[in-house]
Amino acid sequence: MPHLLLKEFEKGSKNSLIKKRIITHYIQNGCSTITELSKELDLSVPTVTKFIDEMCGNGYLNVYGKLETNGGRHPNLYGLNPESGYFIGVDIKHSSLHIGVVNFRGDLIDKKLDVPFKNANTKESLDALAGIIQKFIKTLSINSEKILNININISGRVNPASGYSYSIFNFEERPLAEVLREKLGYNVTIENDTRAMTYGEYLQGNVHGEKNIIFVNVSWGLGIGIIVDGRIYTGKSGFAGEFGHVVSYDNEVLCHCGKKGCLETEASGSALIRKLMEREANGEISLLSSRIREKNALTLKDVIAATEKDDVMCIDLIEDIGNNLGKHIAGLINILNPELVIIGGALSLTGDYILQPIKTAVRKYSLNLVNRDTTIVISKLGDNAGLIGSCLISRSRMFEE
Repeated sequence: MPHLLLKEFEKGSKNSLIKKRIITHYIQNGCSTITELSKELDLSVPTVTKFIDEMCGNGYLNVYGKLETNGGRHPNLYGLNPESGYFIGVDIKHSSLHIGVVNFRGDLIDKKLDVPFKNANTKESLDALAGIIQKFIKTLSINSEKILNININISGRVNPASGYSYSIFNFEERPLAEVLREKLGYNVTIENDTRAMTYGEYLQGNVHGEKNIIFVNVSWGLGIGIIVDGRIYTGKSGFAGEFGHVVSYDNEVLCHCGKKGCLETEASGSALIRKLMEREANGEISLLSSRIREKNALTLKDVIAATEKDDVMCIDLIEDIGNNLGKHIAGLINILNPELVIIGGALSLTGDYILQPIKTAVRKYSLNLVNRDTTIVISKLGDNAGLIGSCLISRSRMFEE
């Protein structure tokens, strides 16, 4: 079955393109009737019926009962067959990774969270990544031949169309996706981590019909994902969303990008840890003070746990980051006029401690006529946004026209 599926959609014929559009429709809309599908695709009902019958016969689609209507015949509801194939997603974080698998319908059926992983720009780290993925596949209870694609989230500059990563694992002239395909023996795609989180939130998170959205990923670094008219905006080479590298401060703090004064140096998880250590060195006290003095490496999870225990210094730092973020999100709102801004990433787990300062700063620094169109919320998927987004991108990438 998977080999038939892969071969069919590699043809590029008119029929295979229509089938890709049908599958994409069901990915984005769930179950629907033939009439609804024909309107969406601008094709006749008999033509769509022929394709649906064929795709049901090949096992790509299922009938999911009948649509309840007021009188008359009740039309069949069609949707994706969950057992047609499987898609793996990998979400690389600062010192660990999440890995999971979804079925053809997009249901997450297995996952492993916080797998230890040294995220370093070395060949050894890349080999370790491949090893973790291979080990995960061996634990799955599904037929491994039905794994159709593996998507890997990577921070920084990523061109998903070409498969190149320019910020990490750029050791060869070949695309990283091709290198990993060779190591793993499966089709592989790569995506920017923030954009994957945005896609996960769009399909399964805190989006309820909105089509113009900004997703703010406040993790170790800082980035944004942009959705315009229901489509993720990537820019010409896939580099859109480098919000953290807007030069905003005259602070002489060197950013990991090599420049000074980036927004990320004052409004990110790495900035939070740096400031926490600076304030502790100046005599302020935190629940994390003993760990800092013992020179134990701090993680963002440590800081989040401290805020849950009402650690005043951690809360103060997070509120300060929220205020800095809010000023710059206000500028994005003035420029893009989005319906929805979603605050995601590790620091979004602090909830109102970061959300309320963002909202206050947005009200203060954006135009009232513009910001009243925008709702600002915390990510529904939280720490799983990247994993879910990676799995769903793994699936959708196969059916892009």
